[in-house]
Amino acid sequence: MTDWEQVREGGFAVPEGRAVPELVAELVGMLRSPDPAVRDRQAYSTLATWVGRGVLSEQELRDLGDELVPRFGDPEIQARTFVPLILDVIVSAGVFEPRWVPPFERWYVGEQDLRGYDEKLGWLHAVAHGADLLGTFGQHPAVEPVQMLRLGIGRLLTPTSYVFRDMEDDRLGYALAATLTRAELTGSDAVDWLDPAVRVLSNPPTAGIAPEVTNTVRTLRVLYLFADHGLRIGDAKKLTPIPQREQLKARLAEVFATFTPYWL
Repeated sequence: MTDWEQVREGGFAVPEGRAVPELVAELVGMLRSPDPAVRDRQAYSTLATWVGRGVLSEQELRDLGDELVPRFGDPEIQARTFVPLILDVIVSAGVFEPRWVPPFERWYVGEQDLRGYDEKLGWLHAVAHGADLLGTFGQHPAVEPVQMLRLGIGRLLTPTSYVFRDMEDDRLGYALAATLTRAELTGSDAVDWLDPAVRVLSNPPTAGIAPEVTNTVRTLRVLYLFADHGLRIGDAKKLTPIPQREQLKARLAEVFATFTPYWL
C-alpha cells in the first residue's frame, strides 16, 4: 500500500516504482471509504490533482469516468457523492462522454440523502457536488443547456426534509448561472425552465413552508445576483454576463412575487 498522506505532503508527486493505472485503481477504491481523511483528503485530492496535471492519458480518463459512473447507484452515500467531483475534473480536462450524462441526471434528481457535512463521514454534499458537475455539463457544447437548467430546478423542487445549510444554494445558483451564459440560449430558453417553480410557489403553504420551497427560493435569489452582476467563469479575471440577463431577472422577480411579494 502507498502512503498517500506522504504523497499529499510531498505535493502529490507520482510515487515511483508502481504503474499509474495501479495507483489510480487504489485511489478509486479509496473513494468509497467512510473515512473522510482517506476519501477526501487523500483519494479525491490526489486524483483531482493528477487529472489537472495531465498525469492520466485521455483513454485513462475515459476509463476512469466509465468506472465511476455506476457508483451513482452505490448503496453508500459517500461513494455516490464523490463521483460527480471526479467526473467534473475529467470533463474540465477535456474528456467527455455523452453516456455519462443520463446516469448523473437520474442520480441528481433522485438522491434522497442531501446532508452536507456529517460528523463521521465528513463532507457528503450531494447537492453541491452535483451542482459542480451540472455547471460543467451545462457549459459543454455537447450538452443541451436547457436540459441542465431543467435538471437544476427538478433537483430543487423534489420534496425533501433537508434545508440547505452548507452553501448548497450558492453552488447550485452558480451552476445555473454558468449554464445560462451559453450564447445559443434564446429568451424563452433562459426563462421557461422556471415555470415549475411558479406552479409550486403559487400554492400558499398550509402547514409550514416545505424545505424544498425554502431551498428553491434561496437558490434562485443567488441566481438573481449573478444575473444582475455577472459571474466569474474558471480563472477569468473579468465577470461574464448572462446574455438574457434582463429577461431572466424579470422572470425571477415574477417567481419571487408569487411567494415573497415584499422582496422586490
